[in-house]
Amino acid sequence: MTTRVRLNSVLLPLLTIGMVVMQLIDPSAVWQAMVTTFGGAWLISWLWARSLRDHMHLTREVRFAWAQVGDKLEEQFTLTNDGLAPATWVEVVDHSTLPDYSAARAIGIGSQESSTWHTTGVCTQRGVYTLGGTTLCSSDPLGIFNVEVYHPESATLVVMPPVIPLPLVEITPGGWLGDGRPRPNSLEQTVNALTVHEYQYGDALRQIHWPTTARRNALYTRVMDGTPANDWWIVLDADANTQVGHGWESTLELGVILAASLADRGLRARHSVGLLTNGDQTVWLKPKQEEGHRFQIMRALSTLKPGNLPLSDLLERAAPTLGHRTSLIIITPSINSEWLTSLTFLMWRGITPTILLMDPASFGSLDHADTLLQILVQRGISSFVLDRSLLLRPEARPGWRGQWEWRIMPTGKAVSARPPGDMVWRKLG
Repeated sequence: MTTRVRLNSVLLPLLTIGMVVMQLIDPSAVWQAMVTTFGGAWLISWLWARSLRDHMHLTREVRFAWAQVGDKLEEQFTLTNDGLAPATWVEVVDHSTLPDYSAARAIGIGSQESSTWHTTGVCTQRGVYTLGGTTLCSSDPLGIFNVEVYHPESATLVVMPPVIPLPLVEITPGGWLGDGRPRPNSLEQTVNALTVHEYQYGDALRQIHWPTTARRNALYTRVMDGTPANDWWIVLDADANTQVGHGWESTLELGVILAASLADRGLRARHSVGLLTNGDQTVWLKPKQEEGHRFQIMRALSTLKPGNLPLSDLLERAAPTLGHRTSLIIITPSINSEWLTSLTFLMWRGITPTILLMDPASFGSLDHADTLLQILVQRGISSFVLDRSLLLRPEARPGWRGQWEWRIMPTGKAVSARPPGDMVWRKLG
């Protein structure tokens, strides 16, 4: 914590010194009274300002360390003055970097008192931001001295892109049945048996393993291997030369939402999901299944900015690291067919692509994705055209953290249907 007491004007000290000099030159009750008045005001104001500087403290707490676009942010502030001098006014200056959010406030507080209040805001843009620090500005009642108390405590807030359902998008699986890591409880099964277990009600009779049944004199059924949960590589084209639109309504923001939504779908389906982007900093996250990997992907998408590396070059550089029989999901607004050459080379290696084309025409461009779509269809490449309308759906701003969801009972009573996540307050810093 950094504190400072600053004199607003040198006029009062100069007048006081001048009165002292006149008293020494020509002693008089008038000069003596003026010295006492001006000097007393100066001294009392200085002591008042020092009391505020040493005894005024702020505690700042927040509920969440991460959020999604559209989530409600809530902070709790507690201002304490344990000194003898009250603060007639205190300005709380917020140094947070979160867009469209400010916790600035003006308040007064007496001696030996504390005051608590809450601020709320909505996370409107993805990114990594800082909450805090905070500066308290005040002064003595005469305004002779200014007091500044800076609290450097801060916290990092990650605002992740929203995740939306994409029911019309089907990812073409890589590999064949029996190839790759098994996925249990799959509707489609291979001919490979992993093990056997005792017969349970509902097991198919055709799965009975007769040699084990005869040996153990009890019914045993085979446990079959499921279809492979092959790796997903999500390639997001963030080349600045191919992006269309501005701000929220742009192909870059749509691409980030699509990548986040597909990563969430893949991890829920127990795929190992990797992320590759050509933004201002190349993101290269190898496929994994851990929950922490989900956060790494979302954080990388939260901070993504356009770069200058063409998609064709990105695919060429990535080729040696992509495993065989991998599902490659390319999200791009590029209607230039040059990158298809690099994609064809990957297909020869056994990599199965799925293309998500963002239609530039829906963002105000004169170019259309129809021509490139026809080429992809002719080559037998699974492809989908997505447009700006996805950004206008309510799911594109789905935030729920920090917001209560209520259900009205037949009696008219409102009950909580879903609490707003973790409600524990955490101090900044």
